[in-house]
Amino acid sequence: MSDRLRILLTGFGPFPGAPHNPTQPLVARLTQLRRPALDDVAIASHIFPVTYAAVDRQLPEVLEKEKPDALLMFGLASRTAHLRVETRARNAVTMLWPDAANTRSSKRGIAGHADAMMFGPHTARLLRAARLTGIDARPSRDAGAYLCNYLSWRAIENVRAGGPQLAAFIHIPLLARSGAVRRKGAPRITLEELVDAGEAMLMELVGLARKGRASS
Repeated sequence: MSDRLRILLTGFGPFPGAPHNPTQPLVARLTQLRRPALDDVAIASHIFPVTYAAVDRQLPEVLEKEKPDALLMFGLASRTAHLRVETRARNAVTMLWPDAANTRSSKRGIAGHADAMMFGPHTARLLRAARLTGIDARPSRDAGAYLCNYLSWRAIENVRAGGPQLAAFIHIPLLARSGAVRRKGAPRITLEELVDAGEAMLMELVGLARKGRASS
């Protein structure tokens, strides 16, 4: 078991304004994938409550438990109609919007150093993999200033501290129902389309992690 490549997938639970977070069914579907190329891969998952305290407490715990080679994170961007592959995390926290525990940040930054931290060049590979499935996917330099950006920052910190080799954060839109008539202004991407794109990005990340392990 120790020789198996280990991948951790994460999503978020509900939060104010989003009583149903589509990252949960997405992560569940990806965790259940059975493919020959994944026979030697252990895929674990974790759903974070949408609170700063939960991220700070649970991220180190789940990384210590699963010891993943790579971390693929998903979050909801309800005002965006396309898939966003985040390229960096900003040193920013909103003081306006409370988290799901009704806690507001007391400061505008996460840490006292860099303005932003980059995920790395692998994000371009994930973007290409997603686009090849036909989904509308675009790069993003702004993960916001809420929990998605906060988790991204903490994940990159862990990569730099010798944790997972790779980390990536993907923002997904609100999802259309499969088979529903798509009205103007309604969500356009279905869960099935997102699972296809998620699988493509997962497979790309697995390949990159394998190469990284082989060269280490």
